Amino acid sequence: MNAPVVRGACPALSAPMQTGDGLLVRLSPTDGSLTPEALAGLAEAAFRHGNSILEVTARGSLQLRGLEPATVGPLADDVAALGIEPREGVPVELPPLAGLDPEEKADPRPLAAAVRAELARLGLAARLGAKVSVVVDGRGRLGLDDVPADLRFEAVREDEAVVWRLSIGGTAADAALLAFVAEADAAAVAALVLGAVAGLGLQGRGRHLSPPMLRSLLVRHTESNHEPDRIRYDRSRHIAALGSDCRASISPVGIHLLRDGRAALGVSLPFGQIEASRLAGFAAAAAAAGAAEIRPAPGRALLALPLGTSRASELQALAPRFGLIGDAADPRLHLAACPGSPACASGHAAARTLAEQLSTLAGAMLDGSFSVHVSGCAKGCAHPAAAGLTLVGRPDGIGLLVGGKASDMVEVRLPHGEIRHGFARLAGLYREARRPGEDAAACLARLGPGRIADAFRGQP
Repeated sequence: MNAPVVRGACPALSAPMQTGDGLLVRLSPTDGSLTPEALAGLAEAAFRHGNSILEVTARGSLQLRGLEPATVGPLADDVAALGIEPREGVPVELPPLAGLDPEEKADPRPLAAAVRAELARLGLAARLGAKVSVVVDGRGRLGLDDVPADLRFEAVREDEAVVWRLSIGGTAADAALLAFVAEADAAAVAALVLGAVAGLGLQGRGRHLSPPMLRSLLVRHTESNHEPDRIRYDRSRHIAALGSDCRASISPVGIHLLRDGRAALGVSLPFGQIEASRLAGFAAAAAAAGAAEIRPAPGRALLALPLGTSRASELQALAPRFGLIGDAADPRLHLAACPGSPACASGHAAARTLAEQLSTLAGAMLDGSFSVHVSGCAKGCAHPAAAGLTLVGRPDGIGLLVGGKASDMVEVRLPHGEIRHGFARLAGLYREARRPGEDAAACLARLGPGRIADAFRGQP
């Protein structure tokens, strides 16, 4: 087994990461799916070899915690015996209902397979940083708009044809648009762009590349293949396609109809974490309901499918029994929290315990119009972007930021024992100040950072 990797790398079975509660391993099945029996077996392996805690990350990967150097090898043996094939090489990520989503403009699986094959043929993974990734999104109901990637392909329908919008370095909202690519050319184009990323070294990312330089590279590629019309760069088309294709983010939690009339049930792990016996119990209940597979999904969720709609409703009602969230209105879905201390050696606060308490204190304030991030330290691993409210653990207390990231300078700091009282005061201010028809984001914006900070401090 390789030595534990440093933070910032990807903790695969062959290279686990040292954390405060032992070694951590991240696992993504190659096809994005597990049978209920395999998921239950993985939960049992987490109990035998780790600390019995499993997680689903914001990107939809599985994590096992609390391993020791001597137990990683037996875990790998169990994973192989369960028939789970861990993903290797450059991650090429698909929406959780790829190929089954009735709203997809195109099935993204063939293109993703072609991209994986081309990148593997060229051996690009060895020349790229561990966090470099590709998204191939058919633009269905459950997409990957909020998942950042170095390279994005998104299906766009033009009359009866489908082309793939190519962009780099971000989410669907902020990635730099480059071109429209025919599916036959997309794998070669992906290799070309990621080859340019590799040329920047192991720290290189898609966002570090210049879009004009990449367009010149693609022009030379098409000209050398004598097919200059296969890749298009008309910016007016980019803008038109983007404007007609924007969509609100949809939670994976709840019941989603599939292309064949059956359904998938999405459940969320509270703050991304579950105890092994509870996960095994849910897997068994899903199998009894008729589910053939369970897919980890972005948003720290699991999708059980395919199910009859009545069986999906029955399984949804059972979700709380296993400590899972089956209701898309649950306020905990709007709270992001890392493990924090003591699980993470960098943590200065027990972030998930605190987040659970805050979700109760918040009441109606967590209405989905804004997000709350509880971070054990300034790294902000659970929610790297800015949040409506961010609470971040510091050696001398917990800091509050309004509309900022965990790494930003804190606006107010309270002792650890006072933060719950501060949050309760803010929830009380919201109840008093909210106007009819006003959501929480609008109310807090109207109150402003100063009054929010004063509420936390307990000042009038």
